[in-house]
Amino acid sequence: MSPLRALTVDDEPIARLGLRREIERDAELMLVGECSHGREAIEAIRALRPDLVVLDLQLPGLDGFGVVEAIGAEHMPALIFATAYDQHALRAFEAQAIDYVLKPFDSERMQRALLRAKRQIQSQNLDNLSGRLQAVLERVRRPAALQRIVVKHAGRISFVNVAEVDFIDAADNYVQLHVGRETHLVLGTMAKLEASLSPEQFLRVHRSAIVNLARIAALEPLQHGQYRIKLLNGAELTSGRTYRARMEQLIANAF
Repeated sequence: MSPLRALTVDDEPIARLGLRREIERDAELMLVGECSHGREAIEAIRALRPDLVVLDLQLPGLDGFGVVEAIGAEHMPALIFATAYDQHALRAFEAQAIDYVLKPFDSERMQRALLRAKRQIQSQNLDNLSGRLQAVLERVRRPAALQRIVVKHAGRISFVNVAEVDFIDAADNYVQLHVGRETHLVLGTMAKLEASLSPEQFLRVHRSAIVNLARIAALEPLQHGQYRIKLLNGAELTSGRTYRARMEQLIANAF
């Protein structure tokens, strides 16, 4: 079987060198090109038709998402995104099962990402990639984050400043906004509200809970990757098992 054709896109020479070394370690991969900016990447993807692209997000001029938009999500090969740290993008990738690596690259992590990409290509399991990429693009290109939430109660309409919310939890077809000692009930879903909030300000920590990062006082590790989250107002929440990666990112990037 011929090696899979790989293309790397990164504006940093040292990063490109590191990616080259990781790809050359794998006999099932062949590096067919290296690009340093978005426009060059678009031309290379169209001309070389690689099986796999390792694509940096923070490119000068046209960023990584711009490259995907220019090529078209439906025409992109298998992808591994690379980023120095973009919390918004990372959450979008996780939600759509799109692989990524953090810079500076860790060799073991990169090799795992390459292995998953190879398996995906070899199994021809790329059918849903365009839909997942499009979902990521829609999320990261969304409008500015919500600043105020409209609350309707007993014929009265009031506004809650998002920055004043301690945490949010689900209540059947409603969400509850906890603001100090007050609780406001708003019709809607957790998913829709999460998509409207700033990922730099709010974190989904459970299927039924979103917390304001500025309101976290302390975290206490529990079993199975869960955490007890203690808020400044005295409230306590427990993160879900499936949100372990998000909590670990929060701790790793606490400053």
